[in-house]
Amino acid sequence: MTTVFIAGSIGIKRLDLRVKARIERMVEQSLDIVVGDADGVDTAAQHHLHTLGATRVTVYCAGETPRNNLGDWPVGPVESPHAPGTRAFFAAKDRRMAELADYGLMVWDSRSTGTLSNVLELLGRRKKTVVFVHKLKAFRTVGDVDQLEALVASMSEAARRQAQDKIKLTERLLGLRHEQQRMFP
Repeated sequence: MTTVFIAGSIGIKRLDLRVKARIERMVEQSLDIVVGDADGVDTAAQHHLHTLGATRVTVYCAGETPRNNLGDWPVGPVESPHAPGTRAFFAAKDRRMAELADYGLMVWDSRSTGTLSNVLELLGRRKKTVVFVHKLKAFRTVGDVDQLEALVASMSEAARRQAQDKIKLTERLLGLRHEQQRMFP
C-alpha cells in the first residue's frame, strides 16, 4: 500500500483548494496517510481529512501524546532523545514519517526550515515530494537535487541564511548531490 507523508509550514493555517483536491484524491485512492501533530498545515490537513471521513490516517508525534489529533486516528508516538519542545525533539517524528512514506506532499511558505528539512529527508531516502509553494500557488516536484535547488531558489536571501544556520542547507545539498552522482555517474 502507498503511504503519503503530509506536512508543511506552521504559519499556513488554511489549505489551498488545489492542495485539498490532492488530499481528496489520496482518500479516494485509499492511500495510507501519515501526518504530524503540529499547528499550521498539519492541523489544516487533519481538519480536511476529518471532513472527508478519512480512516487510513496515522498521526505522528514526538513523545506519547499528540498536540492535535482532530480525527481521533491511531497515534504513532516517536521517542526523541532531545529536550522536549526543541526543534530536534519534534524532528524525530518527521524522520519517522519520511522513513514510512513512499512520497511526500508538503505545503511550504518558502521559509519554513522544518518543511524544507522534510523534503531533504525524503530526497535523501530517494523519495519524491510534491511541494505546494504557497506564495507561487503552484506545485513543484522534487525528485532530484536539481529540482530541490530550483525549489530553494524561491526562498528569499534571509530565508536561505536562516536555513543555512538551522539545517546546514548548503552542506545537505552538497551531500545529496554527491550521493546522486555516486549512484548515477
